[in-house]
Order: sequence, then C-alpha cells, then structure tokens
Amino acid sequence: MKAIILAGGSGERLWPLSRKNYPKQFLKLNGDKSLLQQTVERLLNVVSAEDIIVLTNNTYKFHVLSDVNSLPLFNQQATNSHIILEPACRNTAPAIALGVKYCMEKLGCKKDEVVFLSPSDHIIRPAGRFAEYMRLAEEIARKGSIVTFGVKPDKPETGYGYIRSGSLQSTDGGKNYFKAEDFTEKPDNETAKQYIKEGTYFWNSGMFAFCIGTIIEEMNRYAPEIGGMMDLSFEDMLSGFDQMPNISIDYAVMEKSDRVVMLPFDLYWNDIGSWDSLYDVLDKDENDNVIKGDVLTINTRGTLILGNKRHIATIGLENCLVVETDDAILIAKKGEAQRVKAIVNKLKEDARIEADEHVITYRPWGSYTILEKGPRYKIKRIVVNPNEKLSLQMHYHRSEHWVVIKGSAKVTIGDKAMFIHENESAYVPKSTLHRLENPGKVPLEIIEVQNGEYMGEDDIVRCEDIYDRI
Repeated sequence: MKAIILAGGSGERLWPLSRKNYPKQFLKLNGDKSLLQQTVERLLNVVSAEDIIVLTNNTYKFHVLSDVNSLPLFNQQATNSHIILEPACRNTAPAIALGVKYCMEKLGCKKDEVVFLSPSDHIIRPAGRFAEYMRLAEEIARKGSIVTFGVKPDKPETGYGYIRSGSLQSTDGGKNYFKAEDFTEKPDNETAKQYIKEGTYFWNSGMFAFCIGTIIEEMNRYAPEIGGMMDLSFEDMLSGFDQMPNISIDYAVMEKSDRVVMLPFDLYWNDIGSWDSLYDVLDKDENDNVIKGDVLTINTRGTLILGNKRHIATIGLENCLVVETDDAILIAKKGEAQRVKAIVNKLKEDARIEADEHVITYRPWGSYTILEKGPRYKIKRIVVNPNEKLSLQMHYHRSEHWVVIKGSAKVTIGDKAMFIHENESAYVPKSTLHRLENPGKVPLEIIEVQNGEYMGEDDIVRCEDIYDRI
C-alpha cells in the first residue's frame, strides 16, 4: 500500500497563527510536532517511509522537507523523500490524479496497488488503533470499492461535510461498513441538527483508500478531463496541471460513483477547521480555559487565550477566543470562528501583508524576523540552522550590516571570506557578492540592518544556491 498526503492549504481558517505562506499543517498546536509530522508518523504504523508521497507546492517545499526529514523514524527508513510540487493551485481531484500517476510511473505500482489518501492537518488518536482501520480499508479497497472514513458526529457541526450511510455490508472478518448514499456539503445549523437526529449521517473525514485501477476507471467515467490526462506521462501531466479542472474529489467522483463505501470509525478525529475546533482539542484548566503564554485571567471561563510575547490580561470574558501573534490579534466569540475567513478576505482586498505573511518568514536555511522598518531602513533577526548557508547573492539598492549575537558565521564578501563571532560584525556594500553561512553545530543568530532606497525581497540576485532557487 502507498500513502499520499495532501499538504497544500490556504492558511485562512486559523488566522492569524496560520497564513497563506505558513498554513496549519506546519503548526505545532497540540505538542512538539507539527500536524504534518503527526500525519507521517501515523502512516508509518502501516506503510514504510519509502511508500509515502507528499503533494504540496513550491511555496511549502522546504517546510515539508524540514518537517519530514527531521523525523528520526522517517530518516531511518527513507533514502529519498517523495515530494510532488504542484505547479498551480488546484483542488483535490487533480492532485490525487497526479499522485496516482507518480505512484505508477515513478514507483512502479500496478493497478491492483492500494493507495491511502490523507490530509496533512488532522488530529486522530489513538494512532495505534487508526492503523487497524487503515488495514481494514485496504482489505475493502482490494475488492474494487473506494473506501471513505466516516466519523460519527457528536454535535451539529456546520464546518464539516456529511456522508449518509446506506445498506450494511461486512468484510470476511465480520467488520461492518456501509454503502455511501449521499455526500452533503457543509449544512446550516438546523440541517446539521436534523442529520444528528436521523442517525444515518457521518462527518466526511476526507480520507480515502482505493486501488489504482478503480480510481482511474471512476475518473474516466465521471471526470474525463482529469482521467484523460492520466494517459500522459507524469512530466506531461505535471506541465499541463494548470489546465486541469479546479474540482474536489468529492464533486468529481465520490458523489457520482456507485463504488464508494463508508467505513465508520470510533476514534477521536478533528480536522482543526476553526479556532473552536482547536479549543476542543487542547487541555483546559479548572475554568475550562485554554491558556498558553503569559496570561492573567479574572472571572474568565470557557475561553481560548494563546499569547505570544505580550502579557495578556482578561476580565469577565466567557466563551471567547483571543489569539496574539507578533503583528496581529484576533478577538472573537466562540461559535463565530468560521467567519475568520471573512477577515482574511478583507485583508486581501486591502492588500495587507498580514493575510499572507508572518513577521517570521521561513527559508530552507532557517528564518528571519522583521524587528522594525521605516524609510530607507529595515532591521531583521536572522537565524541560520547548523551547516546551512544562504545563496551567493547581491543587492542593487541596499547595503547590509551584520552583527552576530549567537554562534559563529562564515561570511563571504566579494573575494574575501572570514569568520565572525558573537559581538563581531561585517559590512556588505551595495552591488557586492556576498554569502552568509553557519559552519557550527548550534543555530547562528545575527542582527541585520539594511539601508537603501529599496529593501524588497525581490532585490536579490542569486548567483549560486544549494536549494535550486536560481
């Protein structure tokens, strides 16, 4: 069995903690591992690292590599990470078709190979029992069915899609599953209450299992614009990816096919689709508050407060959400969290960078944080990971001054290379080739002061780069 992880995303639903350039699958929300890392570890209970394919885009390439390759078990098993970079933003149906084609052409899979499809940003526990459901889904998929996982709802939820269960079926081992009758998009609250009352509706988890031959047949039957592309080579399919329909796998195939079955599972599942969902997941104090950071509460109950750098004090709050980041604060009532997307859309309309970018920007070599900026200057804190280095580059419109505050740096300026240590500095004139490296074993931290008439990130002329960004 192969496993495909969908790791795209828009970073809208958990704004301001997630952004377009850093969506929720890379956040460490419920422990010391990101949601993507938790997904990979969950799948490693059933498949090997060599059998995991991650579908993402160029923006997230190095986030994915960093998360996946930092897992000890993954590094022990894998000699190569299978990461597919989608050249355009499309929905799940084209992405799945591309991933299946990769399995066939690059990994040598036959049409009877089972593929398990998983989003990258869900919380499921316990992971050991989830492995049992994966194996059961594989067994059912080998009979020619497309298996989807349904979660028995415990409350009316307007943020999830629903599946209506049909006739009862059983595996050879006596495990029950159902014919999937209807896929319903996110309902209003009254409809969701009715679904709960009827008892035949399950939340759509977005996870599927199918044989390669089965999904190709159903793509050709119900989504021929996508199925036809699967006759091409992987490279041709990749180059024509932006011409494929922007449609979800639910709309393209699942709602139409008579081969879809639903396997219910009784594990804890949460897709962290809103701040309300995250509140449900995290540990609470005696007043049902979720508190992280430097927080003081008085007469506050049922409230999520995620602090960052500032001290947060609350008085008399009940059922609220407070989320602080370096550049934004969200304050909302619980139950209104699905409307966070409206805030992001308004930020985009106003061309505000807070819709897409954090104050901290992650790069393959580390990260940088903008501390202050004004006319003709910008101040950054730059962190370079051990044994990493920036590209050999130059700027036409700015000079830079570096001061090391932690670690040791190897600095190349023009034709000279030198080492600078804590409380030492280097100056880079305009239009001069330069490079910053960390040859040490601890993260290198420097303060960079830029000065000039223009300090945009597009004033970088790269001449050499180990991360293939030229």
